[in-house]
Amino acid sequence: MESFDATVVGAGPAGSTTALRLAREGARVLLLDKARFPRDKPCGGGISARALRELPVDPDPVVEHVVDRMELSFGGGRSFLRGTRHPLAHMTQRRRLDHFLAEQAAASGADFRDRVTVEEVSDRGVRVDGKWIGSDLVIGADGANGAAARFLDLADERVYGVAFEGNLAYGDVDSKRWRNTVLVELKTIPGGYCWIFPKGDHVNVGVGGEESTGPMLRNHLQEFCERRGLDHSKLQGLRGYRLPGRRARAPLTSGRALLVGDAAGLIDPLWGDGMYSAFVSSRLAVEAGLDLLSGRAADLDAYRLSVVSELGPMIAFAWNASIALNRVPRLAFGAIVSRPGWRVVENMLQGKAHEPGAEPGFTGFAARSLEALGGLTRWPGADYRAELGAVSNSR
Repeated sequence: MESFDATVVGAGPAGSTTALRLAREGARVLLLDKARFPRDKPCGGGISARALRELPVDPDPVVEHVVDRMELSFGGGRSFLRGTRHPLAHMTQRRRLDHFLAEQAAASGADFRDRVTVEEVSDRGVRVDGKWIGSDLVIGADGANGAAARFLDLADERVYGVAFEGNLAYGDVDSKRWRNTVLVELKTIPGGYCWIFPKGDHVNVGVGGEESTGPMLRNHLQEFCERRGLDHSKLQGLRGYRLPGRRARAPLTSGRALLVGDAAGLIDPLWGDGMYSAFVSSRLAVEAGLDLLSGRAADLDAYRLSVVSELGPMIAFAWNASIALNRVPRLAFGAIVSRPGWRVVENMLQGKAHEPGAEPGFTGFAARSLEALGGLTRWPGADYRAELGAVSNSR
């Protein structure tokens, strides 16, 4: 029977970086994916500056645009252009990024196997194409719809967002218009936004919102294109997908197994950014996993505590800010495009703010004010802050 120190199920950004980090530390790692690489994956394809800081390799070979300006619009009306001296995001395509990261994991020593069927997952190994493979550590990284969480009894009731997107070739749009700039249109869709992201030879055009908006996303996308003077009929590669959000106190580990990235539901509820949490959870999973493999720890509970400590403050803020934009959109939008409000956005995307409300001066005041607007209706971030408090008290 084959056996490995660690088996990673899913070779997306979270899975491949986890495998890469473990292999660099000398672990015998198996990395599995059901698809044949390179493969397409629905995603806006933006690596925020904060996510880039967490990447263990330089993604420059697959970066197609560097964005340092954001155009913010309220319901398709007047736009506000906001910029920075530092990049906000590096734009890529998941087909290229995921293949690159899987190759880097393999080059670091991981055994990468694509086009395989994972039929069973436990905290002691996996069954792949009818063959059992033992493992001392198992990482579920197979995304929002993956089976690892269900096999490990970690598939708690998630909070889902939904998105729908397509691509327009630069021959069908003004390529100079979108160079180094992304467009984010707020208020149009409950719990979400519309976007235009520049790529190498096309722009990615999409809409996203609460799960209940799913049946109307196709119409929302067409209306967004019409408002922006884009030919909806020329969109290529139309696809929809779900964005998973973890509920507070939801489990992340089971025995000698854990979940990372979208499989753990760690997506940012305000921006829909899954890359940052994928790379953070990858790092934290490796730290806890190595302690388990070496005998320095008896379990993986340190992983849960670390995830809540590092991602909890931002997730709590993001939930409250998202509700503010949804319930009192005009006030919330005004707060975001103000100078202090934009500094909050800038600091978030660049990874300079662990807890936006704790920032000094007007920046922290703007963050607290934005959260307070969400509190006019309800405080969805309260449960996450309670979880964070419980973790802090336990340490």
